[in-house]
Parts: sequence; C-alpha cells; structure tokens
Amino acid sequence: MSTQPDLLYSEEEEALRAAVRDLLADHCDAPGVIARVESDAPHHPALWKALTDGMGLAGLLVPEELDGQGATHREAAVVLEELGRAVAPVPYLTSAVVATEALLACAADDLITELASGTSIGALAVALDVAPGAAYKVVRHENGLLRGELTGIADAAVADVLLVPADDGGLYAVDATAATVTPQISLDLTRPLATVTLDGAPGRLLGDAEPAVRQALRAGAGLLASEQLGLADWTLTETVRYLKDRKQFNRPVGGFQALKHRLAQLWLEVANLRAAARNAADALSTGQDTDVAVTVAQAYAAPVAVHAAEEALQLHGGIGMTWEHPVHLYLKRAKADSIAYGTAGAHREALAGLVDLQAP
Repeated sequence: MSTQPDLLYSEEEEALRAAVRDLLADHCDAPGVIARVESDAPHHPALWKALTDGMGLAGLLVPEELDGQGATHREAAVVLEELGRAVAPVPYLTSAVVATEALLACAADDLITELASGTSIGALAVALDVAPGAAYKVVRHENGLLRGELTGIADAAVADVLLVPADDGGLYAVDATAATVTPQISLDLTRPLATVTLDGAPGRLLGDAEPAVRQALRAGAGLLASEQLGLADWTLTETVRYLKDRKQFNRPVGGFQALKHRLAQLWLEVANLRAAARNAADALSTGQDTDVAVTVAQAYAAPVAVHAAEEALQLHGGIGMTWEHPVHLYLKRAKADSIAYGTAGAHREALAGLVDLQAP
C-alpha cells in the first residue's frame, strides 16, 4: 500500500540546511569559486574536508554499521540544494551519491567505508550524460586486466578509485593511479570532465555492473533535481534582490510591471520544481514509485534551472555579462546539468513508457 509522499522539510532537514549554508558562506564565496575555475585545480579540497571530515556528509546514504550516517536521500537532497546554491566545486554528487550507490549495490563494504569517511573519492566511470537505463560504454577485460577509453567522466581528476564497467558484465574498482586521466574541455568548470584511459590496469571485481550502474544513475538523476532547485532558487532570489536595489528613471527596476510578470512566472516554476525534486528525494528514500518520481523531476528540472539562470543573466543587465559576477557560473552549471544523467527529453520519453502513455 502506497502512502502520500512528504514534500515538506523536517526540523532535522532544516537544521542540516542551516549548518551546510553556514559552512558554505565561510568556505565557498563566489569570488573564490571564480578564482578556482580560472586555475588548474577547480576542486576545493578544504571545503570537501569540512563537509566530509567535519560534518560527515559523504556518508549520509551509508548505513551506520559501515561508518556512515544512516540517513536517507532526503537529507542528501538538502545538502545538494545548498551545494547548488553555492555552485560548490566539490565531488559530492559524483562520489557521495553516484559512486556510493554503485558500491552499495555491490556490497563493497571496505570501499563504502572509505567513501563515507571522505578519505577516498570515488567516480563511476560512466559518461555524465548517460540516463538511467540507457546504454553506456564499457572497457575490455583481458586476462584480469582492463583496457579501453571512457570519455565524459565527471570528477575523475580528483577520484582515488574509479568504478569501471567491463565487457564481461562486471563492475571493477580501479586505483586511479593505474589509469591515465586527461582533462576535457567542459562548459561547467566547477564539475570538470575527463577522459579515462586504461592500458592494462588491474581491477578488482565488485559485482554485476548493470544493476549497480542503473541504481547509481537513478539516484544521481533524482538528486540532481535538488541541485538544480538550489541553483534556480539562488538565481531567482538574487535577481529579485538586485531589481529592488537597481534604479532606473528614479524608481526601482523591480517595480516595472513587465519584470514583475517575468519574476512571478519564474517563482511559480521554481515552486513546482521544489515539489518535483522533493518528491524524487522522498521516493528514493522510501522506494515507492521511484522510477516515475525521478523521471518526472528530471523532465521538469532542467528547463526551469536553465530558464532561471538565463533570466538572472538578462535581468542583471550589463553587470550580469561580466566575468566578475557569479551568474555565469550558474548558467554554465544549469546548461551542463540539463544533459547530466539524461536530457529532459530522454526522461519524458522514459516516463511515457513507465505510465503506458505511448506516442501515436
């Protein structure tokens, strides 16, 4: 018997939000993020250490007996909302959600414990644009060694362990030092992509790749909606604040009727996105109607996040076009997220099959 999803935030979730937001306010200001993406090392090791070592957030989805927090996807979603609001350059979605889910599916307890503590960073070696249930590239498994090239792997540059699917149907753990990781040019510099080349790298068999990758990508897609929510919410809030302060013809720009209508429309879209993202997080935590909830959230999230970032860029006028203003970080993340773990169109197509509503 199914129960109604709880879309509201609990007191504990609001307390977690406040703690993460305070931490990000101290460690992840916009000028700092812009400076990082201009360097060769966009990732923020000190922030990652504070999130994992200090707050234990890498282990939210990990059971307590494996040194995790024993929390649910709802709490992880709250963390991702805040990381989205700050466009934080940390591998939380890729390591603490996607790679961790793959390891949980394989019951790889030792690696799960390492990722939960934050001592290791994991990356699933599947391209960032692959949707749950879609085909993905594999490497060759020959005489116990792995050979092949995989492209579009998010956060591979900082991973300590790569989870690599092979042509024998297995998922293998590969020490990142045994692979050649070559950075790719990516639009979103806060979540860099890389090509992973394996030339006779030893791998440890963890389990069957297909169910592990499917579970990992589904959780990644579902919780990505919360990151997109945080991003859209920040751009809307910041745009409203700017339009209240900015004056034209001796009155606040936000007082003009045409702009009020645009902001009201955006507010409705963000409110709807919050419902869809919360529903996906709740479904992932309870296991009820998960596939439908995730596809609905992803079909809706990308267009809203991109629209919010585009409106922010336009309504900030000239200053919004500058490199110094952080709005470009949000637009790039929104555009990159719009193809991560499947496009909105791919999710709409998947949803049609799930609810038996085929095209004529």
